[in-house]
Amino acid sequence: MVKTTGLISIIAGIVLAVAGVATWFVVSSTLADQNITTTSDACLPDRAVKGPFTAFCQADIIEQHTLDITGGQTYAELDRDDPLRETAMTSSFLRASLFTSVLAFGIAAMAVGMGVLFVLIGIALRKLDPEDKTAT
Repeated sequence: MVKTTGLISIIAGIVLAVAGVATWFVVSSTLADQNITTTSDACLPDRAVKGPFTAFCQADIIEQHTLDITGGQTYAELDRDDPLRETAMTSSFLRASLFTSVLAFGIAAMAVGMGVLFVLIGIALRKLDPEDKTAT
């Protein structure tokens, strides 16, 4: 039973790691296809947005620019008839989209990490099998 559990853990770990790597590349490729470049005043200036750090920096600078335009007010704080409300709404949408990609990168990295952990646990379980006479 221990050996079987170890094998299942190894297989699950491999699946998690492969899924995490695939997710990372899909999100990165999708972001790169948008041809977004961070602005010169972003925390990572003038870089293609195709990873978690550039996506975060671009989302952050969009917020700063929007608050400058709206006088420090968010979408919800602006009057319904204020023409800047549409700018704030678009900004909010763009930031949410970029933060979603940051979250996806984090989940992909976590899946890879968990996959490696499951593989290591599976290997350890297989070596601990009391019925395996070669393990001692």
